[in-house]
Amino acid sequence: MRALCLITVKPGKVDSVVQILKKKRKVVKQIMVVTGRADISVLLQGGIEDINNMVIDFKKIKDIVTTETLIEVEVNLGW
Repeated sequence: MRALCLITVKPGKVDSVVQILKKKRKVVKQIMVVTGRADISVLLQGGIEDINNMVIDFKKIKDIVTTETLIEVEVNLGW
């Protein structure tokens, strides 16, 4: 299962949060600094429980303000 976690951080803290996220390699597959409503986008891959635990862990990082997690779903559109 894959998920995309959109993370908003305190001003000026993007670099320090990225360094913390780089240490979480078990579920974190890619980290991207992005523009828009989020500051960082993290691609997660693993079981639903692993992803859930990782997002809960993200919320413990003091410079993270908000997270929004988009979980990939499989949809049969009949194409």
